[in-house]
Amino acid sequence: MAALCEGYTLCGLVPAVNRRSSEIKGIEEERDSDHVIVTDSSRSVTLYKVSDQKPLGSWTVKQGQVLTCAAVFNRLTNEYVAVSDNKVIRIWKEDDIILDKAFKATVSADVRSVHCAHGAEPAVLFQRGAVRLLDSLLSAPQQPVEEVLVQDEAIRWSTNIVTETQQMVIFTTELKGDHFLYLQRLKPNSVQKYRLEPEEPGLSPLSFWASYRDKNICLLYLYPNGRVYQSLVSVRGPAPDDGAQAVPLPRDQLLSLPVGEELLEAASAIFLDDAHVAVVGVPHPSAGPGKDFLCIWNTNFQTLQAAKEMAGKLYGQLWSFSSKLFIPHGKALSVIPFACPRSSLALALGKLKQVKTEESKTSTVVPSWNTILHGEEAAPPKTAEARKTRTTRKMQSSLSLTIDQVQDLIKTAPVEEVEKEVQELLSRQDPKDPQPSLGQLALALVSRSLADPKFYSSRALTQLVPIRCLSHSVCPDLLPLALEKRDYFLCQLCLLFFHDIPEAVTCACLKTFISLSDADAERLSLEPDSVSFVEMLISNERAQTGLQNGFSPALCEEDRTDAVDDPKAKAKEKQKASPQQTCPVGKHKAALINEVLQTAYSEALLLPHLKDFSSDQVVLFLRYLEFLYLRYSTDGFSQMHGYRSPSLNQVMDWVCMLLDAHFTVLVMSPVAKGLLLNLQSFVRSQVNISFLLQ
Repeated sequence: MAALCEGYTLCGLVPAVNRRSSEIKGIEEERDSDHVIVTDSSRSVTLYKVSDQKPLGSWTVKQGQVLTCAAVFNRLTNEYVAVSDNKVIRIWKEDDIILDKAFKATVSADVRSVHCAHGAEPAVLFQRGAVRLLDSLLSAPQQPVEEVLVQDEAIRWSTNIVTETQQMVIFTTELKGDHFLYLQRLKPNSVQKYRLEPEEPGLSPLSFWASYRDKNICLLYLYPNGRVYQSLVSVRGPAPDDGAQAVPLPRDQLLSLPVGEELLEAASAIFLDDAHVAVVGVPHPSAGPGKDFLCIWNTNFQTLQAAKEMAGKLYGQLWSFSSKLFIPHGKALSVIPFACPRSSLALALGKLKQVKTEESKTSTVVPSWNTILHGEEAAPPKTAEARKTRTTRKMQSSLSLTIDQVQDLIKTAPVEEVEKEVQELLSRQDPKDPQPSLGQLALALVSRSLADPKFYSSRALTQLVPIRCLSHSVCPDLLPLALEKRDYFLCQLCLLFFHDIPEAVTCACLKTFISLSDADAERLSLEPDSVSFVEMLISNERAQTGLQNGFSPALCEEDRTDAVDDPKAKAKEKQKASPQQTCPVGKHKAALINEVLQTAYSEALLLPHLKDFSSDQVVLFLRYLEFLYLRYSTDGFSQMHGYRSPSLNQVMDWVCMLLDAHFTVLVMSPVAKGLLLNLQSFVRSQVNISFLLQ
């Protein structure tokens, strides 16, 4: 008879932003059953030893970057694999301290997930359904990736299974209310597509789980009405040709769980063995309101065999490794060992009687620059009509140059001819699905510009950067070249679109922008919204009262612990240390600095380069950050809708880093004394407001 043992807390959880998620992106078993890696939904991967509830290592991407799929462990190489910002594959070992110094490669299409079954090579599943083995993908990261899914079809769940003879990636999709199962075999490649039987109108599966037994893949899925189904897919069956119609997938109902008066909103069901299913997010059958449970059901006898009350909210997430359940609830990730011995009917019925006499229990789950230069964050897939239109357009322009021909042209042609051909080539591309090889044009343009000082095509480069076929790792000389040529609009574009800029280059940009004279900066042509944002900051003259962030310049003196008692000295000190009410730099210069403030970075790598700044540069930068803080603290600038702009947290982070890098010099500088007093008040106000919000 199944049993849930005494559990323990593995780690705390970051507070959920939307209160429906635990902020855990995934949990994967590592080298053995006593080690797991936990990926949170923002920036960190942590290795835990389960028996000790102890973290053995943690790795974090730079601020501004996001991990977009759960990290996995490759046992063949003893390496970790994760994906950040959808396209950057990162690989590192346990002894790597700084994640940003480890291997990374930018691929040509958005990645959905990475899977690595025991003893198998990692497989990469792309958002549009293509699958690549990791080694094959890294041999040519910018290789074209086909689209397997049709328009509006989206992946909902995926996993990886290894049988005796082959490796497979399995994923489910949804299209206009219909649900499909894809079975992608690797070595050799083939795809099977199945259509799931429809449930009641408007109901979609809440969770999927798959296991392999008896030469079949067993797919388990739970619906909001509490019905749990199983579908079997034979791995021996012949694979239909790619593009064939979906085959209907039969199903058997395993359980009909009690759901109460309302449909389920966040729940999961997973196989523990061939006769037991663990469920979270479904009410206890003898329920009373207000309590959450983890339950184990016997599918053979349709009985509840074990239940455990979980403190705090359940999020409908559940993982199982080596007879241990991992469940996020409230503010903790708990580990609960379980046992599922074979059950007899008598034991099952006896357990059912015991359940009916237990205390009432229940489980309830409450369920511009802005959009990348005014574009959409994620481009929708191509329709058949769009492909036909593009094909027709290409046939009509058959006399135009190909990408390879334009690349050869760049080596010798004058700037005007190069810009004309690049523009014509880009006009024939689908802006929502550009060819990855377009990035090679930027490499050719930069290579010639470095070799021939008389050649430089700003127009062609500024057209290529926003098409998302480039990154700093693909073309590392582009941003330094733009700085050398004083092409600050191109610098602005690179800072926006490149998420892998090294800290040394970020600081080089910042130092150049700060050193730029206001007169020269005002003659620059920059992105209009970035300048308009600064104009709004400068033109706003509202009184600094009733501030959201806990700071008022009028109270600055009262908030200082080192204020002097002498009235004359105090007046003089107050005059020196009055907060910066006017912007210390011009609007164009401020717009460039704002782009640096929003760039991803690692503090450990950034600090050494900040120490190279002169004291004058540091003071000017701090005065601008002080100005930003004061403006952000006013009611009128609590929200800057319609503009891409640095956040208050980013401003304060840069203040702290500058003080760390230059505190001794600033303390000894008479010019910076008043500024330091003001910054001390700012930091204190942030600490006070954080304490009040706890």
